[in-house]
Amino acid sequence: MARNIEIKARIDSVDRVASIALTLADQGPIEIAQDDTFFRCNDSADRLKLRTFAPDRAELIFYRRANSTGPKESFYLITPCSTPDVLRESLTLAWGQAGRVRKQRRLFIVGRTRVHLDRVEGLGEFLELEVVLEEGEPAEAGTAEAHALMSQLGISIDQLVQGAYVDLING
Repeated sequence: MARNIEIKARIDSVDRVASIALTLADQGPIEIAQDDTFFRCNDSADRLKLRTFAPDRAELIFYRRANSTGPKESFYLITPCSTPDVLRESLTLAWGQAGRVRKQRRLFIVGRTRVHLDRVEGLGEFLELEVVLEEGEPAEAGTAEAHALMSQLGISIDQLVQGAYVDLING
């Protein structure tokens, strides 16, 4: 399993933050359409989603993170999939769907941090930062990096939101 530090914030304009991110980025922007189907999990900190990019390309993603505001550590495992419709049907029959999130993502890479600028259908515009941690690295190092990048991007603490997009939609 891989680890990262993640934060999510509601923003007023993807385009405004993108113009700043462009000056900081090593890579990007990359535009990605994503259709995420979430499945029920027993533990409220766990998420299982099927992220579909195309009819023949998807990823099954399991992740675990606290449902709290601010930077938090996340553990995740990603499994590529070439038959998302069949897998979605199987997981729906076995576990039931918890919700569906469709978004347009603009991705920038700043050092080891993935900067996601998301336009989420029915919710609005958001920033997600994912600071990828090295094996054995303390979470505090990634948290400090996330706070520094938030500041550079003009994101304040009061913009942070708790939970996954599916929680906000179902909320």
